[in-house]
Amino acid sequence: MRLLRSVLDRVFPDRASGGGAPPRLDLRLLVAAATGWVAVLIALRLPATLVLAWAGLAATSAVLLLRLGRQRELRVATTAALSCAAAALVLCATAGQLLARQAGPVRALAADRATVRVEAVVDTDPRPVAAAHTYGKSLVITKVSVREITGRGARSTPHTPVLVIGDDRWLPLHWHQRIAFAGRLQAAEPGDDVEAVIIPRGPPRVVGGAGPLLDGIERLRSDLRDATDGLPRDPRGLVPALVIGDTSRLPQELNDDMRATGMTHLNAVSGSNVTMVLLAAMWVAGWLRVRGRRRLVFAGVALLLFVLLCRPEPSVVRAAAMGAVGLVGLSTARRTAGAPALAAAVLALLVYDPWLAASYGFALSSLATAGLLFFARPWADRIARYLPHRLAPLAEAIAIPMAAQAMCAPVIVLLQGSVSLIGIPANVLAAPLVAPATLAGIVTVLVAPISTQLAYAPAWLAALPTWGIAWIAHTCARVPLGVLPWPDGALGALLLAGLTLVLLVGGVALLRLIWLRPYLAAAAALLGAAAWAPVPAFGWPPAGWVYVACDVGQGDGGVLATSPGHAVVVDAGPDPGPIAQCLDRLGVTVVDALVLTHFHADHVGGIDGVFRGRTVREIYSTPVHSAGPSSPGTHDARSGDEPSDEPLVQAALRKHGMTARSLQTGMQLHYLGLDARVLGPTRLIRAGSVQNNASVVLDVRSRGLRLLLTGDIEKEAGAAVLRALRAEADPEPVDVLKVPHHGSANQDPDLERAVHAPIAVISVGAGNDYGHPAPRTLDLLRDSNSTAFRTDRGGAIAIVARGGLPFVARP
Repeated sequence: MRLLRSVLDRVFPDRASGGGAPPRLDLRLLVAAATGWVAVLIALRLPATLVLAWAGLAATSAVLLLRLGRQRELRVATTAALSCAAAALVLCATAGQLLARQAGPVRALAADRATVRVEAVVDTDPRPVAAAHTYGKSLVITKVSVREITGRGARSTPHTPVLVIGDDRWLPLHWHQRIAFAGRLQAAEPGDDVEAVIIPRGPPRVVGGAGPLLDGIERLRSDLRDATDGLPRDPRGLVPALVIGDTSRLPQELNDDMRATGMTHLNAVSGSNVTMVLLAAMWVAGWLRVRGRRRLVFAGVALLLFVLLCRPEPSVVRAAAMGAVGLVGLSTARRTAGAPALAAAVLALLVYDPWLAASYGFALSSLATAGLLFFARPWADRIARYLPHRLAPLAEAIAIPMAAQAMCAPVIVLLQGSVSLIGIPANVLAAPLVAPATLAGIVTVLVAPISTQLAYAPAWLAALPTWGIAWIAHTCARVPLGVLPWPDGALGALLLAGLTLVLLVGGVALLRLIWLRPYLAAAAALLGAAAWAPVPAFGWPPAGWVYVACDVGQGDGGVLATSPGHAVVVDAGPDPGPIAQCLDRLGVTVVDALVLTHFHADHVGGIDGVFRGRTVREIYSTPVHSAGPSSPGTHDARSGDEPSDEPLVQAALRKHGMTARSLQTGMQLHYLGLDARVLGPTRLIRAGSVQNNASVVLDVRSRGLRLLLTGDIEKEAGAAVLRALRAEADPEPVDVLKVPHHGSANQDPDLERAVHAPIAVISVGAGNDYGHPAPRTLDLLRDSNSTAFRTDRGGAIAIVARGGLPFVARP
């Protein structure tokens, strides 16, 4: 706490001065709130009874420390007592919610992957997940609260939140509708804000409405969409997103560009929306001559209606709380009330929903609000000194995004692995457009129920500034060097936080040095730019990696994570060196299994590299052999004249004292955190390349993702794999496709179209003589809405699981 005070005093020396300067901020409640936040973050992964015990210990410690502080007049003891009391409060709330969630049978049924019938209430509006598809249908997710569940012959009535991963038939659902459906349960990740994930079998059946009030609010949302139907594409999606957080029609390109420029807070309900609503409500109350406490009640009712309009989901409630705190903090009369208000808001939100502690959105909202409280107004005052008098009002518009960006940047690095240099200019340019767009949008909401035709006028008034916001996002996203790479993970966040602290403490001196010694500053900038190149190499492997396609040249070498230091290796590439180096960088010391999909040198030539410095426990291979005795259930392809490198494999196995077992279709491999099912080869295929079509095809599930690893199968084997996928009673979406045969043109196009994987990995060597990957294959992937990643461009490819969705990381 003293460190933060000293930083604030160093940056703004007039804070502590006498006269009209504001008094020191009391940060004790903020320390208490931070302590409670950390306590909840740890507690979410613990049993409820243990959390309750820790709550009791914290409460006892608070009492003892408070007595000690009073007896000896120790401020530190008082601060510690407040922190323990805050921890006890939020831990009690967390334990209660954990006990309520775990009381029903959902967790046990999910562990058994049981098929159940469910009645539930919709907690969040269904939304499509970009670039993720099941066979021919969009992937749609929503959260529901299970109110009745029947499974394993038993019926119960819990109150348990689950995540539904369905298709586009779930999109018409609205918040708080009661629905019935059947599906298969899966266990959620520890600490998730849901107890289970359910894959439904078919569309939901609506069995109950949301009630007259909520149905009326849904009509308001629908009327707003109708009123904006005639707008251009970007404003048509951005106006509802900006006003009520409805992103259902937001173009994906605009969403990506707003993310790249740090403007995503504008396409969701944020604290700035809430602040504008409160200011508008206070102005209307003043115009109606509502005074005193009635004015606050009027603003409170307006805020409640706005929250209902936007859906009282945790993210909206969070934005409402932070927006109110931001308004208090920016108020001249109550500037010192900002820090306690922020602390109270954080604690209240954690009591309301403890799972917010693990939410990046909650962290970003809290940090941005802290930036407004501590830095926005002093920075605005300093900036105004250097601006012409007529431009002085722009100082606050510049200071607010600067303060928010400075506080949020370390958390953004955890999400994106980069630092946005264009974010502050983009937000400064967009800031003047936000208020008119929001207010015109709210007028559209109020007018649309009366007449859609009358609502066109305010809708177009809202469209003009939102078109400007979209133009700023598109333009700034394409600025060269607008985004700089940065180490991801905790290392990158700590590095950026340290740099931010240095700039806060020494920023004024640094600006003075740049002004007085511009050549020295330019030299330092050039040295910094020259040193930037190696930065992206930090943080490899990325946290949470599931699969890595190693850069082994023209060949295949894949690694599936199991437990720390352990992995399953699928093929070894053409040479020992690259696969050995890849496994070393991944920290793999134990290979739980080595799977050789088929006996071609570009897949098995590097087998010695897998053994180098590692323990290999099991080895599996294709059942189609070309030399040596065939084991039961295998196919003998020796009659063909196609060359095979099986003798090379047998020699390596003899050297290491091991044997390989053949994988049969239908076999399953189980390791910690990984399940794999063998889909092929189903038979010996003489057409095409016997060895390529003999490739082992693995259907892998790991950490909530599904991966399809296809070896070098050609179109004949691809058709067989597609038949197996279509025969599934309840197909789940494939998240990652390892494209067959290095992207060769000789593959079944229907397989890529049916799988529709959002991520396609191509293991291929640069400048190869085969023309891999074929342009036709790349076009096919593009038409299937699959994004292709190639090892010949950028090296190894890591697939990372975050929130049950796949992401790509590169070294």
